[in-house]
Amino acid sequence: MNIAIIPARGGSKRIPRKNIKEFCGKPIIAYSIKAALKSNCFDRVIVSTDDHGIAEISQSYGAEIPFIRPKVVSDDFSTTIDVMQHAISALKLHTHDKICCLYATAPFVQIKDLAKACNLLSDGSLDYVFSATEFSFPIQRALRIKNDGLVDMYQKDHINTRSQDLEKSYHDAGQFYFGLADSFIKGKPFFLNSQSRALLLPSYRVIDIDTEDDWKRAELMFKLLKSDNEA
Repeated sequence: MNIAIIPARGGSKRIPRKNIKEFCGKPIIAYSIKAALKSNCFDRVIVSTDDHGIAEISQSYGAEIPFIRPKVVSDDFSTTIDVMQHAISALKLHTHDKICCLYATAPFVQIKDLAKACNLLSDGSLDYVFSATEFSFPIQRALRIKNDGLVDMYQKDHINTRSQDLEKSYHDAGQFYFGLADSFIKGKPFFLNSQSRALLLPSYRVIDIDTEDDWKRAELMFKLLKSDNEA
């Protein structure tokens, strides 16, 4: 069985009511629910929330709410793995089931990416497939600002290395983690000591929405992408 689980707690701090805040005309969580439903990858699309308002809105867009998440896994210290382990237990899922943790604030997620991740996981050799993108600038040439205000390099040996000669680096795109239930149950990390594969996305479809400025920039990006697709 393939299950999409969308974590969406009610206690967001930096952007109040972040998971249901209107984004380009719809609650932002609606985009994740819609993508999961339209992908035809999942037998069930479930929202894990501690908030009855989020539950009601999620149901109106087609998601299931088979439980209300307890406070013990809904505070600021609860990890994604904690939330997924609770959902797997509450739903009585099997270790071989495939679970997609799909974030509620991922309006750029695309159906084709979910389908590709599902196919990659199906060969049985991986713990997780997750979305990632390339850093836009070589991390080997990163600078730090010291206490006296002057700058220094983290990796001084690359002071004269050409950018094109440096190894490419990547970071989590923060959209989804598709994995075996057994991997979540065992608490295997997504990026360390696991059999994980990155599904690479173009940088223009990746933004971490943590502040109001991020939100405005994401809406502008979303509108531009939509206009390009409709042109």
